[in-house]
Parts: sequence; C-alpha cells; structure tokens
Amino acid sequence: METIGSPMLWGAFAAFVVVALLVDLVLMRHGGPHKVTFKEAAWWSVGWIALALLFNAGLWWYVSQQVGAEVGNRVGLEFLTGYLVEKSLAIDNIFVFLMLFSYFAVPEEQRQRVLVIGVLGAIVLRAILIFAGALLLAKFHWILYVFGAFLVITGIKMLLAAGKAPDLDRNPVLKWMRGHLRLTDDYHDSKLSIMREGKRWFTPLFAVIVLIGVTDVIFAVDSIPAIFAITSDPFIVLTSNVFAVLGLRAMFFLLQGMADRFHLLPYGLALVLVFIGTKMLLIDIYKVPILVSLLGVAAIIGSSVALSLIKPAPAKPDAGAS
Repeated sequence: METIGSPMLWGAFAAFVVVALLVDLVLMRHGGPHKVTFKEAAWWSVGWIALALLFNAGLWWYVSQQVGAEVGNRVGLEFLTGYLVEKSLAIDNIFVFLMLFSYFAVPEEQRQRVLVIGVLGAIVLRAILIFAGALLLAKFHWILYVFGAFLVITGIKMLLAAGKAPDLDRNPVLKWMRGHLRLTDDYHDSKLSIMREGKRWFTPLFAVIVLIGVTDVIFAVDSIPAIFAITSDPFIVLTSNVFAVLGLRAMFFLLQGMADRFHLLPYGLALVLVFIGTKMLLIDIYKVPILVSLLGVAAIIGSSVALSLIKPAPAKPDAGAS
C-alpha cells in the first residue's frame, strides 16, 4: 500500500483524535445528561469542522515541505474532497438516528450517550474496513470496479427509496430481538438491562444501541468504497473518514427538528453515490480530476439543500384530523 502516512503522521493523527474525543467526552460528562440546545450544537459543529480544516492545513504544509508543493496540493484536495463526501453521507446516518430516536421515544437526556457509542463504533468499524479495503485494492485492481458498481446500485436504490418512510416494525434485527430477548416497554434511566423476578430484561435503550451499531456497519460499507474513488491512500481515507464521523453527534443535534426542511437531501446523497461510482467505473478510461470531484459533490449537495429551501415539502396531514 502506497501512503504518505509516516509513523510520525500516524502518531500525530492518533494523538489528535484521542485528545479531541477526551475533550468532547469530558465536557459532555461535566454538563451531565441534558437536552442539547441548537446553539450548543452549532458551536460544536463549527468546532469539529474547524479541527478538520486545521488538520488538513497541517497535512498540506507537512507534505509540501517533505515531498513538494505539487504532492501537497494533491493530498490537501484529496483530504478535503474525501471529508466533504463522508460528511455528506454522514447526514444519512443522522436521518436514521432521528427515526430510531423517534420510534423508541428516546429521552433527550439519553441521546448524547447513544450517539457517543455510535460515533466510537463507527470509528472502529471504518478503520477495520478501510485497512481491509486498502489491502484488497493493493492486490486486486479490479476491486475498484466492484466498488464502483456497488455505489451506483446503492445510489439508484436510495433514489427509489427517497421520500418513503422505512417500516421499522419489519426490521429483521428488531424482529429478532423481540423474538429472542425480553424487552421492557419503559426506560430505566441509562440502564441497558434490569433484573425483574430473577430474569434479565433489556431496556429500549439497549435495542436502540444495537440498531445504531447495525446502522454503523451498513453505512460504513456504503461510504468506504466512496472514499476509495477519491484516493487509495489509507492515511487520507482514514483521516477524512474519522474527522467526518467525529462531528456526527453535534450535527445530529444541529439538524434535529430541521430534517423535514431538507427533504430533497436524500436525493442529493443518492446522486453523489451514483456520481462517485461512475467515476470509479471509468477510472481506467478517464480519471476525473480531484478538483472536479470536489466541485461536483459540493454542487450536488448544495443544490439539493437549496432546492429543499426554495420548494418546501408538502405539509403532512394532521394525524388527529378526522
């Protein structure tokens, strides 16, 4: 595997992420379980984006000094494009999280804990899948075509499913848990399970965390091939992925209650996957410049957001109306 990631860069990145996570966790714990306000989420979101851009600037400077400005510029663009792609696809995670929290009526004060577990799980899963994908690509170039076809098919399926509310009652994982585990109907603070009459019962919080974990796996499988269309360097792939995921918790609370305003965004995310998958399928015929990829993804996401605001979604019928 060819990579710009020297032992020093890997060590600096690991230290950067550990410190960022510790600061996030300590501040969250200091505030105690509470409902996160829009203002608080906005500041955290700005902070995570600033950290990613700061890391990108440092990476660009270091590579430019060590290897040359041309390579430094390419690496900087690859990180920025990968970060934008993964940040955009992370929004789909948020839509699913919102659906799960609404379905299980997760108390506001417990949502932070669930999201932290989800973020940590996503980081571990993505690291494993990224190194596995990099090893496969280093040995089998044709894997790129498999990734490309997978992204195109996934994007088309997302286009067809956009605007349709998924039926959680038919979710196979939830059906299995209901059939094999004793689940309580109510929450017991932050407990995942309780003892009742000598038997172990699992709370709705446990079910939510399991489904968040399954969601992490599904979205990691979707998003990892997308970043490999930008670059095959495992260092850039992992760093851009991790920085995109780190801000997931803040982005959730920022978009909570606003998801309906961006009703066309799922269509934009689907088109991003089709665009990136097509780019991957054409890689041996025509290599799309990184800057074109960056502008293309930004244009698709920006257009879907703008159109959502220009043309709001039709009002949902009042469930209580006769």
